[in-house]
Amino acid sequence: MRSVLSWQVNVPEREGITGVVYDICFNPAGSQIVVGCGNVVLVYDATDGLLLHRLKGHKDVVYCVAYAKDGKRFASGGADKNVIIWKDTGEGMLKFSHNDNIQALAYNPVTLQLASVTASDFGLWSPDQKSVAKHKISAKGTCLSWTNDGQLLAIGQFDGTITIRQKDGSERLSVKRNAPIWSVNFNPTSEEGEDTLAVAAWDGTLSFWSLTGRQLGKDKQLNMDPCSVRYFSNGEYMVMGGSDKKAHLWTREGVQLSQICERDDWIWMVAPRPKHNTVAVGCNDGTVALYQLVFSTVHGLYQDRYAYRDLMSDVIIQHLVTEQKVRIKCRDHVRKIAVYKRRLAVQLPDKVLIYDLKGEEDNDMHYKKRDTILKALDCNLLVVTADHVLLCLERKLQLLNFKGDKEREWVLDAVIRYIKVVGGPPRKEGLLVGLKNGQVLKIFVDNPFPIPVVNHERAIRCLDLSCSRRRLAIVDEAANVVVYDMQTQERLFEDVNANSVAWNSLLEGQLCYTGKDQLSIKTGDFPTHREKMQGFVVGVRGSKVFCLHYLAMNTVNVPQSAAMYRYLEKRQFLEAYKVATMGVTDTDWQTLALEALMAMELEVAVKSFIRVRDIRYIELINRIKSSRKLPGHDDQVFLGEAMALRGMFQEAGRVYSKCGRTDLAIKMFSDLKRWDDARNIAQQAQGMDIKDLTREQAQWALENQEWKTAASIFVTSEEYGKAIDVMGEHGLLDMLIDVVRRLDKSETGLLAKCAATFREKGYAQYAKETYIKMGNTGALMEVYVEAEKWEEAFQLLEQLPDQADKVYLPYARWLAINDRFEEAQQAFRKAGQAEEAVHMLESLAQQAVTINNFKDASYFHFLLAQESCKLYPAASGAEVAEKGRGLFLDYSQSAEVYYAYDMIYTYITQPFTSFQTEAIFNTGRFLLQKVHKDAPAGVSRAYVLWALAEASKKLECYKVGRKALELLSALRVPAGWNDKVDLACLQVRGKPMSDNDEVMGAEGMFSGQRSFLNFDVLPLVEFQLDSAITDEEAAELLARPS
Repeated sequence: MRSVLSWQVNVPEREGITGVVYDICFNPAGSQIVVGCGNVVLVYDATDGLLLHRLKGHKDVVYCVAYAKDGKRFASGGADKNVIIWKDTGEGMLKFSHNDNIQALAYNPVTLQLASVTASDFGLWSPDQKSVAKHKISAKGTCLSWTNDGQLLAIGQFDGTITIRQKDGSERLSVKRNAPIWSVNFNPTSEEGEDTLAVAAWDGTLSFWSLTGRQLGKDKQLNMDPCSVRYFSNGEYMVMGGSDKKAHLWTREGVQLSQICERDDWIWMVAPRPKHNTVAVGCNDGTVALYQLVFSTVHGLYQDRYAYRDLMSDVIIQHLVTEQKVRIKCRDHVRKIAVYKRRLAVQLPDKVLIYDLKGEEDNDMHYKKRDTILKALDCNLLVVTADHVLLCLERKLQLLNFKGDKEREWVLDAVIRYIKVVGGPPRKEGLLVGLKNGQVLKIFVDNPFPIPVVNHERAIRCLDLSCSRRRLAIVDEAANVVVYDMQTQERLFEDVNANSVAWNSLLEGQLCYTGKDQLSIKTGDFPTHREKMQGFVVGVRGSKVFCLHYLAMNTVNVPQSAAMYRYLEKRQFLEAYKVATMGVTDTDWQTLALEALMAMELEVAVKSFIRVRDIRYIELINRIKSSRKLPGHDDQVFLGEAMALRGMFQEAGRVYSKCGRTDLAIKMFSDLKRWDDARNIAQQAQGMDIKDLTREQAQWALENQEWKTAASIFVTSEEYGKAIDVMGEHGLLDMLIDVVRRLDKSETGLLAKCAATFREKGYAQYAKETYIKMGNTGALMEVYVEAEKWEEAFQLLEQLPDQADKVYLPYARWLAINDRFEEAQQAFRKAGQAEEAVHMLESLAQQAVTINNFKDASYFHFLLAQESCKLYPAASGAEVAEKGRGLFLDYSQSAEVYYAYDMIYTYITQPFTSFQTEAIFNTGRFLLQKVHKDAPAGVSRAYVLWALAEASKKLECYKVGRKALELLSALRVPAGWNDKVDLACLQVRGKPMSDNDEVMGAEGMFSGQRSFLNFDVLPLVEFQLDSAITDEEAAELLARPS
């Protein structure tokens, strides 16, 4: 670390008051610095020291200043016992006073609360309070510091007491020291959740304390009286100044690192600038100075182990491949670091520590101290080998063993700019040394004579040797990168804008260099590949590039794809494979493997396929190797298979055809179901029969349920039977009719199968076309019937009268379904199936009764009566005629009963009817006349009697009503009727035992011939014909007009 003076100012003495700078503070942004000097408050621009404000408000010396966390106000206090709050613009806001001099001020880091301390008390003020809360202390207060959370306040006192106070002023604990406490400061970063307080006392000690009152570690002897201690860089370091007129940088554990500056008088205050590596100091002579701290990178690298300094006193060793890290606490200022294989050398101010790895494993990261060189050594560069350390100072290079004894010294022609250990056996290691005059030397530790390697025209900045030690890459002070041949000193490559260079330690011929935020990769003779990357390249191992960016070492994975593809373009498969092993993607490995296989570079191909675990290609390569041992082997056959595996089917087919294996090409396309390609190959080859291919295609289509494809293939190959089966089974009837049209009419079997399919699927039009082509009129008739095309069927029936039953019978059934019963009867008779007509009518009549549709039941029985006369004509014989007459009478009577009962049923079941009472009365008497014994199915005598009883009551025919109710009482009446029947019986007994003669007439109670209009008694006279008059003559007489 080194410091650079940015600016300084001298505050002159004014009004007889000495210009001593007692306190300094920065605003939170670090843009302004506030200085208490004499009786004024000065505000400077922190960048250039320009005076911004000169604030006059105090009447005596200003002892302390403090800035609030919001950056909008700051405070000052002094010997005039006043505290003044200022705006950031320099305007005064308010003032409050104490009874003694103001010794220190501190703003709460969380709130705007301000603490002030005097010789007798301390005060707590915040903007929301009207007064200052003051609390007594036991001795003169000298300094203040808040904890990070703003909950506790530490006060240092002149009697050596450190008191920790709550926000309300109450004491939490106190610690007693042996000398005045002049500065206290809490670390802004809490370790393990605990705040640490640094305490500087005027007994020349620095100590650290926890909030429990426990001292952390031992006192640090300062050899001076400390006036100010402040944490710096977010608590990583401390800065301190005092009576020795110096400011020093310390670790947070209290290890002195280096001197920041030395002034001409006491340093009363050191103040770190927020967000900058800058420290301001205020001196007793009235000067204010700002110093920039420059932290240099101290590190060492060998292959994949990188060691660097952390917190100025620790060494971190990082394994760049595994990303493991280990920290070594040296507890002193680390000046130089060197690493080589198992060795690590760390230079401290008064000694050099040598470490060695504990284990033997390559990735072991545990170091143990091996030797210590107890000497204060001065050097520019430090190098370590297996048994030596080398110190570089300007032109000298000294070799020391681990005891500190000098064994050899080289004095070179120019200043050493770069040194690198390039390996070798223990005690015989070689080094490459780059000089300011452009020379590159090779030095062996056991040889006193340097060996010239290259004479470059400019100073060497950086260099590296390739893994084969044949090529040397250097970067000179003009940022040029140059590659030399180590034997011939010939320049092999040059480029510009480079700041560092490194060879790939695993791949000869690959060079990496950085510059202008770019990483450049030069592989062999190929063009340079560039990509964005910040920092300095310090090493390359495979695909990992180790880049130092500021203080951090980053490992960047850079795929070697670009170099691999360039080797592939030149068909250099072995070199491409070597590059790929450095690190490429799986896709790149696949590409390399396939390209090598296409070129029949089997060893490269199989290794590459193993990388991507592609078993198919590995098995293919093994078969190729086995086949090469047999006679008649042809690589082209396997090349075709490789192309097929790769998906290059057309190319594979051409390769197969070219080497005379057309069968393999056809099989490949067949397996792929690319039938057109397979057929084209077969047609181009001589003597190839494609029928088997066609059958295979059809079978594949069937297996994959591609029915149209299969049917088309069968038709194309003229396998019509199979085509018809597929089309019929899967309903491809439009395709099937095309087959019918293609077939010759002599193919009656196939045509019949097609027609049967059409009929089964209900495609009558197609079936008709098929039968017409066949000339099968009978089957065509059946088609018409099935399609219910009766008009065409009857026209065709005129040509085939013997087929009448095949037409009329289904026609009759169709008529019956469509409620055309009379036409259906005629059709049944024409079909010679009169019994079918009777059965139809009987079924219809039964169904009508079942659903209580008695009017239709009457009609169907009427038709049955007529049909029985036609079924059993008189000419068939007396016995048959008698049977017909009996059926006629039964059906006729049932028709009459159902016709009349329909009126009664409607009257009983419907709430409103249009029937007249006399019609109900007459109908009931008629029905009782017909069903006085057995009633037809569905006819209820209870309904009839109740309807008659109600009508009789209304018509005052009480005798008939009483008779009806007596008959009803003897029956089982419907549920719920008992009460009303009993009531009606009682009511009718209270009536006279007589009927209304106008209603009854001369006929008996239940007798007389009735009209079927309203069932009135007809005025008929019964007479008997003379035996000499025949029935025909009687009918003729009745037909004559009167």
